[in-house]
Amino acid sequence: MTLQQLKYALEIASKGSMNEAAKSLFISQPSLSNAIKELEQEIKITIFVRTNRGVTVSNEGSEFLGYARQVLQQFNMLEEKYISEKTAKQHFSVSSQHYTFAANAFVELVKEFGASEYEFTFRESKTYEIIEDVKNLRSELGIIYLSNYNEAVISKLLSEGNISFSELFTAKPHVFISKSHPLSDKESINMDELDDYPCLSFEQGEYNSFYFSEEILSTRSVKKSIKVSDRAAIVNFMIGLDGYTISSGVFPRYLHGDEIIAVPLNFDEVIRVGTIKHRDLTLTRLGEIYLEALKKFAQGL
Repeated sequence: MTLQQLKYALEIASKGSMNEAAKSLFISQPSLSNAIKELEQEIKITIFVRTNRGVTVSNEGSEFLGYARQVLQQFNMLEEKYISEKTAKQHFSVSSQHYTFAANAFVELVKEFGASEYEFTFRESKTYEIIEDVKNLRSELGIIYLSNYNEAVISKLLSEGNISFSELFTAKPHVFISKSHPLSDKESINMDELDDYPCLSFEQGEYNSFYFSEEILSTRSVKKSIKVSDRAAIVNFMIGLDGYTISSGVFPRYLHGDEIIAVPLNFDEVIRVGTIKHRDLTLTRLGEIYLEALKKFAQGL
């Protein structure tokens, strides 16, 4: 196995086509195909499934490419630091459910520890994709929550992906609404008081099972439902449509002023928010710093 083969494999995965990858690598397609065939024979797995429309990554191949990506990133950093005169570019990636405290910790990391050159990624993504990102080493850390309802299913997925969960904090359910909402003056809210207002939730794509929902109590029947894909939209609908969502109560005012408030929900449930990490992965220094930043913010919540 060579670094060049790893580079070839990652380029094919990126392009989704042997032909397109060969063009970008400036080699012939037969040479590229032979290099990948030799790699697959050596590691005894099929990385790519060939179809009439190109190539797709197999399940085994996806895990292998996660490790390959990490190896090449570390090699590039070594090369930049000790061989070339360029400053080593920092690489770091996180995948998270839509938590503002996670984004804020990322901002602090970049401001305080970002070097002159870096390539950082912060993915606010779907629950299943966060787990896949960590499983395949596309992200060093993921941030999700567990509850009494989803824990058995999510924990099984984490175990199958060789992923560990570490709790950051626990929280009681809160209802997020705008400060002008008809229920905004209440000290706490009952479930039946929400019946006439639009229920807002983050859509989960192909894996739209209740177990993957970012909002607890997702199995309850509602008269009005709006699914969104980004945090800005959900805020707009809270303000413009008197919509609501149910989550942890963590919603820093410095990001949205006083427009959005969190009111305790009268329901006996506990939300466990935490980080997930591949058990075979040792966190980089940036990963350790970000984790400490998350813990610091969690202590203040």
